[in-house]
Amino acid sequence: MVIEDATEEDLPDILAIYNDVIATSTAVFSEEPVGLADRRAWLSEHRLRGQPVLVARSDGAVAGFAAYGDFRPWPGYSTTVEHSLHVSAGHRRRGIGRRLLQELIARARSDHKHVMVAAIDADNEASLKLHAQLGFKPVGHMPRIAHKFGRPLDLTLLQLEL
Repeated sequence: MVIEDATEEDLPDILAIYNDVIATSTAVFSEEPVGLADRRAWLSEHRLRGQPVLVARSDGAVAGFAAYGDFRPWPGYSTTVEHSLHVSAGHRRRGIGRRLLQELIARARSDHKHVMVAAIDADNEASLKLHAQLGFKPVGHMPRIAHKFGRPLDLTLLQLEL
């Protein structure tokens, strides 16, 4: 497996992973799939801001992706980032998410960030466990903050001091 910066050519694979996550899980609190133009704008915005978008390649195919962006738009939060991490259904439980998150943490440290935030569906035990193993600490629980698939969802907030 190789972790590297995403390219324009990776966007169709990133889009497929993201839309599958939207359609089949509560990892993203949206039920609306996104289009390629959305992912192009997302990648462009990250590049403009100097924020990483990483892909994990397994046998040449994109198996997962991770990125971080601004936590909040105000200057006082300039050293705090929030990340996203998604692995394709066929590649889960193989350490890909761990490797992506470890590289994202390393990038945040080298970019002189101070805190990385994770906002995770409170029922996503695998993601909560992974983040705990990498040093993230729970800092908040927001009950019934969202709805998806006809049911309320809780959000757990975690943070890692870098």
